[in-house]
Amino acid sequence: MAAPTNKSAPSKPKTKAPTKARAATKPATKAPAKRPSSTKAQLLSSKLAYQGKVFSVFTDEVIEPNGHRNTRDIIRHNGSVVILAVDESPETGNPSDPIIILERQYRHAAGQYLIELPAGRVEPGEATLAAARREMIEETGYRAKKWTLLTKYFASPGFLGEWMQIYLARDIRIGAAQPEDDEQIDIIRLPLSKVLALIAANKIHDGKTIIGISLYDAARRAGRL
Repeated sequence: MAAPTNKSAPSKPKTKAPTKARAATKPATKAPAKRPSSTKAQLLSSKLAYQGKVFSVFTDEVIEPNGHRNTRDIIRHNGSVVILAVDESPETGNPSDPIIILERQYRHAAGQYLIELPAGRVEPGEATLAAARREMIEETGYRAKKWTLLTKYFASPGFLGEWMQIYLARDIRIGAAQPEDDEQIDIIRLPLSKVLALIAANKIHDGKTIIGISLYDAARRAGRL
């Protein structure tokens, strides 16, 4: 009989030594931007640099909503109203192409004559609609029965605190103008199509006029007026 032989036990599968798990690679993400702690700047100091009849100039030290500390030279102004007066009566023209009441006057700051919508400063404590009615009478002599606020915007917010509200004046009637002593104004009546053509031809350079006419034309085309 053959001598018994020792059979080896079935070998266990080899296992690798535990290794440190590799960190999953994730795309780098930027830290979320820090939200401003407030919506207004914190005023640290304000120094009056100039006091005029129409506006004042201040040098302000501020911490802005983004946390940055800055020095800002700011022109403070009480605000202005702009009047877009339209004559839609069939007796004076084509109601589908209404007449716009404009002014032509010399502007020393611009160094040239400009074609503009009537406008003026709001007096302290004065309601804006009351200011619009007053300015329209003073500069053009026209009165209106229907008033609609078109928009409010800031003229040059980088340094100028002046805001402007544009009012649409309709159902107008003519009267005597009452301009101030320093105002030499020529009244111009032009169809809307002609005013738009002047804007397109870069012959109207006044910002409030371009904004007002463009908003009015867009509202008419969309049937909102």
